[in-house]
Order: sequence, then C-alpha cells, then structure tokens
Amino acid sequence: MPELVDRVDAHDRVIGVVDRAEAIRNAWLHRVATTAVRDRRGHFLVHRRPATVSRFPGQYNWLLGGAVGAGESYRDAAERELTEELGVRVVPRPVLTFLCRGEISPYWLAVHEAVVDGPVAPDPGEVDWYDWLPAAALREVMDAWPFVADGREAFRRYEHER
Repeated sequence: MPELVDRVDAHDRVIGVVDRAEAIRNAWLHRVATTAVRDRRGHFLVHRRPATVSRFPGQYNWLLGGAVGAGESYRDAAERELTEELGVRVVPRPVLTFLCRGEISPYWLAVHEAVVDGPVAPDPGEVDWYDWLPAAALREVMDAWPFVADGREAFRRYEHER
C-alpha cells in the first residue's frame, strides 16, 4: 500500500501528493518529522535500528520519527511517530526545520523535542536497542558508532539552535 506524502517545493510549500517511494526515487522534496527524546535529567534516548529495516539498517540515531503523511502537520506526525515507535503519548515541541540534502533523498526535516517520564515501550520493528545518554556521551558515540548521517547533521543544527 502506498505511503502518501505531500510533495513540497524549495520553500516547503505543498505542490502535490505522491507516494513516498516515488518521492525518494525521484529526489522530490517531501517532509519528515522527528523528535529528540530526553528524560528529566536531560539525557537523550539513543537507539539502534533493526538490521531488517529498509532505511539505515543497524545504524544508530538520536531522533525518532518518519514521513509526514499527506495533509498532516509536522507536529502531528512527530506525535504519531512517538506513539508508534516508542509507545508514549506526548506532545513534542518544535525546535527547527531545515532542508536536509539527505543520504537517501532530499527532504524537509522538522526536529522536535519531548521530555518523557516513565517507561517506554519501543516497537522492536523500529528500535533494536536503546539507552539514555548525556549530551557529551552522545557526541562521543556519534563519531564512534555507525550513526545515520542525516542525524549527525540534525544534531549539529539542534545544538546550534539551542
């Protein structure tokens, strides 16, 4: 079943609705919403993607998220993805949006943040392993572990924005 997304222009304005696979294949701009999840101590949730997923298998990331569906807002998509991937219901706060050239395809990337108290229940189809790391440790492992390249770029921008 196709995953419909808004095709957008260089100014993030909707110009049509397309299948996400087609957007990636043709390098058409679309939207992706992600969230940096932190605990009350300020530690980031860092996770490894399963080896069986189609995008970035076995790689680490500090962001959770995915494609923004056609007609969906960045914030609604970020909230939906947190529920699907982490099993938590929380309203994320927008931090920044930028045009990411992307390892697979270009897209507009919205980075949100959310503080999560209590247990998480990661979807094993999306999260193979996770831990909570302070920012300094996250910076270290980002250079030592196979991290999603787009996540590295987003982290630099996130730190600059904050």
